[in-house]
Amino acid sequence: MTSWRQLDRRAVLAGGLAAIAGPTRAAAMGERLAGAARAQVGVTTGYDPAYRRIGYPGGDVPRGTGVCADVVIRAARDGLALDLQRLVHEDMGRAFSAYPSRQAWGLTHPDANIDHRRVLNLEVFWRRQGAQLWQAGPQAEGHRFPKPLAPGDILTWRAFGRQAHVGVVSRGGWVPLIVHNIGGGTQEVLLATMWLHRASGHYRWPGATNPSVAA
Repeated sequence: MTSWRQLDRRAVLAGGLAAIAGPTRAAAMGERLAGAARAQVGVTTGYDPAYRRIGYPGGDVPRGTGVCADVVIRAARDGLALDLQRLVHEDMGRAFSAYPSRQAWGLTHPDANIDHRRVLNLEVFWRRQGAQLWQAGPQAEGHRFPKPLAPGDILTWRAFGRQAHVGVVSRGGWVPLIVHNIGGGTQEVLLATMWLHRASGHYRWPGATNPSVAA
């Protein structure tokens, strides 16, 4: 007969294994996201912020161009089989007022062609996912991110103090690298090169939580 003490030991062991597996799985997903972002270097060589009608779900503009958000969108699809277009669109359908689309762009309903390609919307989505690790205060002007960075982490800035921008950490540690498209196509660069821009948010998605959308 199994004793209560044996059951307690098994429960502790199971809990310990789950605690180890959680960070390990998150790290693996982060590496896949980072690798899929890096794979876009040399493929996406242009930058085009024009509004385009695209398919749904799984829609995309031509791979040779795009905006900063497209780096993250494509990395999530290629590396994790997660469609930010669908996820953001469905969440906006549930909680449109939580997003800045009405105030920022005068929209009265979700638009699957563009919503997921706007950094301000992505920041709200990741925050609702529980993926936010840090957010700058309203008066913050610095360029540094205070928390340690890991591959696959997502960073946002206010470029030149105003324009929302996003990139993916491809290497953490003392000398982090990011993959982003700030105008010349997708590039992998030192995070330090972003010193002119104000750090805004730090997210770990979907590693921080389950990738399903928050209620």
